[in-house]
Amino acid sequence: MKPIVSIIMGSTSDLPVMEKAAQVLNDFRIPFEMNALSAHRTPEEVGIFAEGAAGRGIKVIIAAAGMAAHLPGVIAAMTPVPVIGVPIKASLEGLDSILSILQMPPGIPVATVGVNGAQNAGILAAQIIGTGDHKIMKEVIEYKENLKKKIVEANEELKKVKFQYKTN
Repeated sequence: MKPIVSIIMGSTSDLPVMEKAAQVLNDFRIPFEMNALSAHRTPEEVGIFAEGAAGRGIKVIIAAAGMAAHLPGVIAAMTPVPVIGVPIKASLEGLDSILSILQMPPGIPVATVGVNGAQNAGILAAQIIGTGDHKIMKEVIEYKENLKKKIVEANEELKKVKFQYKTN
């Protein structure tokens, strides 16, 4: 089994957040790899990874970073593979991370999810993979239908909640 998605984090301290992306990919049965690489501490390794990703069959990269959150952008600058950035709440409530990842110069796009939004990054990766894989697209559609069902069920439960001035 060869990975088609790569989850990269600046350090293993990001693992509790990034496990959510891994779980989504695992649930969709999408082969993935996980590695720790640092744009600041291991820049040469980041370059080797990014430049070789497409040739190894990687179709989407999910890159997480906190504080000086340069990892997703540095990777995006060196690969044609789509990069999804996950800002990690490390300081300033994650605002520094989200702005570092979101504000990329023209020509170097990074899709960016919310702070600690690894689950959405995993779903977005599945959607991207699904554009070329009918089976994965079908599973994404089923996943989204199940989200709808949960809301319908929640509204049925809310009907049972009674308050003197509640009208529904």
